[in-house]
Amino acid sequence: MKIGELARRAGTTVKAVRYYEAMGLVSPERLANGYRDYGEHDVRLVREIRTLGGLGIPVDRTRPFLDCLAAGGTHGDDCPAALAGYREAIDDLTARIEALTARRAVLAAHLREAAYRNSIATGDTAPVEEGAAPVHDLTVLPAGLPVPEDDGAAAHLPGLPMPALEAAATSGGSVRLDALGPGRTVLYVYPLTGRPDADLPEGWDAIPGARGCTSQACGFRDHHQELAEAGAARVFGLSSQDTAYQREVTERLRLPFAMLSDPSLSLASALGLPVFGFGGRTLFKRITLVVRDNRIEHVFYPVFPPDRHAGQVVEWLRENPVQDRGVSAAGRATPGADRGAPVAGPV
Repeated sequence: MKIGELARRAGTTVKAVRYYEAMGLVSPERLANGYRDYGEHDVRLVREIRTLGGLGIPVDRTRPFLDCLAAGGTHGDDCPAALAGYREAIDDLTARIEALTARRAVLAAHLREAAYRNSIATGDTAPVEEGAAPVHDLTVLPAGLPVPEDDGAAAHLPGLPMPALEAAATSGGSVRLDALGPGRTVLYVYPLTGRPDADLPEGWDAIPGARGCTSQACGFRDHHQELAEAGAARVFGLSSQDTAYQREVTERLRLPFAMLSDPSLSLASALGLPVFGFGGRTLFKRITLVVRDNRIEHVFYPVFPPDRHAGQVVEWLRENPVQDRGVSAAGRATPGADRGAPVAGPV
């Protein structure tokens, strides 16, 4: 058969066949007129070379397999030399994997160092040069974020008792949500926080109220003393992210309060908290509960802008001291009167 027919049957190109022939891997018969004449054995050899190439074995290392076929082997790897070829290829891959893994670790370290460098939230690295912006300042909200609307999803919450649930805490152990203790607890619920070395989910900023979890956390950190003075005995943040992830956030942002983890969104199920779907996941919408003596006294929903929300909570606490306000199941919060803001959002 001609070279074109061989290439077609072996699933390759004429150029490749000529290359194999130049390397001495394929040796066609010569007709009386000098033309090459390829046979079934040549088709088999070329197919074997292509198969081995798909396994990562370069052309110049296929000879032991081709010799095995030429010696009458049913398969190209029926001979000891071919098995040795496999081992050699495996050793090469192992070395490459180790080198690539080491390179990946170095790149990841550079990414983390660059992303966290000059982070306003971290605060323990060299200051940003005048006029320059931090590489990844998640504490600053971009302009033009869509404002969430009050959809009435929190109207039923004031007056409800907290459910008998436990949530793992970054401080260690867990917290019983129906036994938070006497006095007021501020529990702010958020979708997810981002990290400087990882991009936020694509399209996240387009979701009303989604962006802003880091700035919100920093707000509660910076107003923590004021919250205590205004009557908040405890402050907690809660999301569906796991405790290990949240612990990095609390350490990086130096939060003086614990973050609670509810990966199964049990609190949403128990209280009917608003949630939203994104990227195949279900996440909490941003909402803040003021719990007094283990009963929901007041609700901020929607929460917007999240970076100013802690100040809104301080203001409400000051305007509603405990001695002037009793806990009543009928005492429902009006979103407009809350000066609270919309749902959701990480940073």
